Amino acid sequence: MLTYVRRGFVRSPVDGEVGPDKLGDDVEDLARLIERHGGPAVVLGSSSGAIVVLELLVRRPDLVRAAIAHEPPLITLLKDRDAIATRFDAVLATYRGEGAGGDGRVRRGHRGGHTSPAARAGAGRDPPGVPRHAGAVAGEQRVLVRARVRPPYPVHELDLLVLREHAARLVLAVGSVSRAEGQLAGRRNLVLARRLGLTPVEVPGGHLGYLEDPAGFAAALEGVVGLLAWET
Repeated sequence: MLTYVRRGFVRSPVDGEVGPDKLGDDVEDLARLIERHGGPAVVLGSSSGAIVVLELLVRRPDLVRAAIAHEPPLITLLKDRDAIATRFDAVLATYRGEGAGGDGRVRRGHRGGHTSPAARAGAGRDPPGVPRHAGAVAGEQRVLVRARVRPPYPVHELDLLVLREHAARLVLAVGSVSRAEGQLAGRRNLVLARRLGLTPVEVPGGHLGYLEDPAGFAAALEGVVGLLAWET
């Protein structure tokens, strides 16, 4: 198994401004990584990372054995997208006015719900023995909010026709808490599943379910992902 840090996040700092097509850069980075390690691969992404995974499946399906997208923040899929976009703009304005202190509001506004104590306890942790770069948190917030990740990612338009062609390799994961509480974080995948003719896979927790219950999160995906990867 291979994990990596997208450019501009935590231990992958970027000097200067992020390029104008951050999503395109992320997809190309992931494609090169898979090619270097002999792909195709089973790829998992959560939140904005799930958008990268979906776009990889659109652009480079040859590199994907199975794709797992956990709660991508795509408001373009929703009927009330304009109202949500207005709310996001207000939250982002708060961030820009308050700096790093407003980042929690940005994240809560994006999820449309609350974070559990388990997720809050795990949210800032790095893997054991891997230190964070100085200023990494502030840098990540800049990339997320100020430098073109949060503003454009939620309004990205997926090519649903191409995705439908490769839907047999796609797993759309929704947190049990997100779904039960009708959170914005989970609504996007429920709509996307209907539009692609898929059944969403329920995983434990909310938008940070992989932190709340890592073992349960993995177990919920293991069987269906293994079947997809075997069939492809």
